Amino acid sequence: MKNIINTAKIQLKCFLLLFVIGLFVQSCEKDDLEIQQNYPFKVSVMPVPKDIAKDEYVEIRIKIIPEGNFADTKYYLRYFQFEGAGKLQYYNTQPYFPNDIYPLYEKEFRLYYTSTSEVSQSFTVWLLDSFGNEEKIEFQFNNKKLNG
Repeated sequence: MKNIINTAKIQLKCFLLLFVIGLFVQSCEKDDLEIQQNYPFKVSVMPVPKDIAKDEYVEIRIKIIPEGNFADTKYYLRYFQFEGAGKLQYYNTQPYFPNDIYPLYEKEFRLYYTSTSEVSQSFTVWLLDSFGNEEKIEFQFNNKKLNG
């Protein structure tokens, strides 16, 4: 009787061991891990003045806020001016050309818009990521008359 109980215990232990090994092998069958790479993002823009005079510039502070973090996400900027004339640039780089795409190296940055006309001005900035997500920001400035 003792031999039968010992044999049953050994068989139960072997069964449990094989069951655990089976679960382990089954969980390792998948070749690729599911890693989320595509995270939508929002854009935060500090307030800017409503009026600008010719040859005056406005600093535009922008922050990209992704809903998750994937280290290889790349961000880009493009803009289009549809009213008035001016130039948009990143810090002290060359001014951007409308509708060209420029890489962004930081998620928090400053753009500088310089008016080159004496009329109201409007332009749109699009921020894109390497996964096709896009955010649009519109800017409008009234012409400020300088006395003098």
